[in-house]
Amino acid sequence: MNLSMSRDEREAFLAARHVGVISVDDPGRAPLAAPIWYDYTPEQGVWVITSKGSRKGVALDRAGRFSLVAQQEEMPYKYVSVEGPVVEAREADRDKELRPMAWRYFGEELGNAYVDSNETGDNWLYRMQPERWLCVDYQKALGGS
Repeated sequence: MNLSMSRDEREAFLAARHVGVISVDDPGRAPLAAPIWYDYTPEQGVWVITSKGSRKGVALDRAGRFSLVAQQEEMPYKYVSVEGPVVEAREADRDKELRPMAWRYFGEELGNAYVDSNETGDNWLYRMQPERWLCVDYQKALGGS
């Protein structure tokens, strides 16, 4: 039984809003794995925003690559996992990138409050171009697609 997703299915699933789990090499320790907001388009790849000085930011700068998994936690379970190199790392634009990311997860009103209260200015965008994909859709075990 093939539970894999087609390219279109996996890209649509990854583009939908899920809280991702990022995994980054962390020398001397197990890989760092933490929940993170993300966005994805086939043209741009996966991007996340985090503080450059945070453990995630330091690990991303050091490793130069990461994995991200997004899952559907309700039945039928589904997940997409991607892995690849960081192809861009730069300061995130507050209004063009951070604010839309906050809207994606909080909606406009709470998203604006979140961004407006975030005065650190230490928000970095890390963009990854997926090289490897793992995906499973258990709906296919039930005879659906």
